[in-house]
Amino acid sequence: MIRRTAWKDVAWGEMDTLDQLVHLSRYYGSNPDFVLAGGGNTSAKMGDELYVKASGVEMANITREGFVCLSRERLARILTTPYPAEPMAREEEIKRDLLAARRGGLEAEGGQRPSVESVLHEIVKRRFVVHTHPTLVNGLTCSKEGKERAEQMFGEEALWVDYADPGHTLAKKVAGAIERYEKLAGRTPEIMLLQNHGLIIAADEVGKVKRLTDKVLRTIRRHSEGAASERAFPSARLIASVERREIIEHLAPVLRGMFAAQGLPRVVTYDDSSGAAFICSTWNKSLALGGALTPDQIVYCKSFPLWLARKPAESPEEMGRRMHKLLSGYVERFGYEPKVVLVEGAGVLAAGETPKMARSAKAVYLDAVKVMANAADSGGAKFLTARGRHFIETWESEQYRRKVATGEGSGRVRGKVVVITGAAQGLGEGMARDMAAEGAHVVIADTNLPGAQRVSDEINSLQGEGRAFAWRTDVTNGESVRELIHQVVREYGGIDVFISNAGILKAGSVKTMSDADFDLVTDINYQGYFHCVKYAAPVMAAQHNYNPGSWTDIIQVNSKSGLVGSNRNPAYAGSKFGGIGLTQSFALELVEDGIKVNSVCPGNIFDSPLWSDPDKGLFMQYLRTGKVPGAKTVEEVRKAYEAKIPMGRGCELADIMKAVYYLIEQKYETGQALPVTGGQVMLR
Repeated sequence: MIRRTAWKDVAWGEMDTLDQLVHLSRYYGSNPDFVLAGGGNTSAKMGDELYVKASGVEMANITREGFVCLSRERLARILTTPYPAEPMAREEEIKRDLLAARRGGLEAEGGQRPSVESVLHEIVKRRFVVHTHPTLVNGLTCSKEGKERAEQMFGEEALWVDYADPGHTLAKKVAGAIERYEKLAGRTPEIMLLQNHGLIIAADEVGKVKRLTDKVLRTIRRHSEGAASERAFPSARLIASVERREIIEHLAPVLRGMFAAQGLPRVVTYDDSSGAAFICSTWNKSLALGGALTPDQIVYCKSFPLWLARKPAESPEEMGRRMHKLLSGYVERFGYEPKVVLVEGAGVLAAGETPKMARSAKAVYLDAVKVMANAADSGGAKFLTARGRHFIETWESEQYRRKVATGEGSGRVRGKVVVITGAAQGLGEGMARDMAAEGAHVVIADTNLPGAQRVSDEINSLQGEGRAFAWRTDVTNGESVRELIHQVVREYGGIDVFISNAGILKAGSVKTMSDADFDLVTDINYQGYFHCVKYAAPVMAAQHNYNPGSWTDIIQVNSKSGLVGSNRNPAYAGSKFGGIGLTQSFALELVEDGIKVNSVCPGNIFDSPLWSDPDKGLFMQYLRTGKVPGAKTVEEVRKAYEAKIPMGRGCELADIMKAVYYLIEQKYETGQALPVTGGQVMLR
């Protein structure tokens, strides 16, 4: 999640211009009311150079290195250079000239591309230029009567610029508008309202940028008629939460399976917030399918969503089959796959190559809904024309910006959604970190929510926004596991790998072990595994139904104690023996759903908290219970156990991960219990 940057009353004169620009960019870029995803642009002029945000870099967390230094003289030359009339040929030549305008020219190090609006920023005759897309302002600039309403609100204080294709065409249009404005007003404009493009504020000092921006928003609010959404979308109410839940728990993995079958985005995220109530009325279908309001909406959401109407008494499975047919028709009509699916009455599903991209698509579309509502004050929404949409869809510059924002992933489990129980510490934590490093999106499930959140936050910091999330889960409670699965579906759309790792060990003699201890071990290790498979399997099966070539995996972390008995350890060994029985039984049943079910049976992981915790670890437990005859210290217990292993050492995370990846990658094994014991337990 992006952290909002506060406006600081600092001594701006003590900061250099570039640091001022960084702060200004972060302030507006971290506020979703102004900028979403990778949108927006900022620049500052310093002598004969212009520093402008690099394409694909987000304003919210930009640094000095996120700006490209350009020659102002070469930028001015681009405006007057004759380019080919054919749009794609023209844009290719302009891209070359923009790259040549960088400090160092075409051979400049770093490879960053300047914003496509760099020439526009040079044209505006003020030191700082801030181009944002405020939701409130876009309600005006994306409306049919926006120009007239803007004149009523601002008079000559603001310059209105009619729509033009972004890049060079828009720059030329703004240049002409500024020239006319200066002749009439006798001054250069500081507030510019760009139809279907947003707001530009220009000033020679950062404080004035904020004062002008605040004034624009106050003026629009003063002329607003109140709650726009209630006027634009009357009586919009989502269906009951229980019904929404059933629908989305089926449709999200179905959609994810459809996309995966075509090698398309693998993350599907869901929203049923108040903004999603827009889709509760069939009347709004025509508005939803009116097209895009801004270039950013096309970049992140495509030009059109897919609308899935609800039919009376239709089951989620029937809706899934109908969605599959609608998706095929959508692709045939538009030539691309939807990024946004609107399920009437239930909510919004948004797809992306990464969690970040899926979230961006959702956020940008829900913002467009707010813009449509605000536009009701000014004659209703004004959508981009078919020609305008086509230009954005095929424009190489926007494809580049989106590619940079998406990033390049890699790894053995790239793009897979992996749920791991008991992942707040120990082996589960190690598995989560390893799989995230190998490209997975990981869900950290544990009763220890603070620990799970710590692991999730650290993974996101290392691997990128949205790559992990934490959820408190008690595997002994079926409803707790069911809620976990629901949250995974909301966040990622489905499950590719479920690792049932949560476990507990309480050693003791059968003669003295309490019923409570025996029941606790059985509930977590045995019944908990059952709960996990019970609620994860339907989601995994739904994905497979629409992508038969794709298989998913359930992997139980078992133990060598599930293969051979364990002295003075009956509860643990019994639960693990039973777990292998469940694995074999689940495997026989779920193979028809494209789910492989296997167990991995590690040997003793001596360096884990399970063994080495100074109070509750197994070394201490075994010392107390006298499991190792004659042992007087923890070190003596450890040496006794190391002596039992042909390899002479304990099992390590790397050993287990090799087994886990093998089980995922192999295509012809299910129902197996794979030992990773250093030869201590061998297959028979």
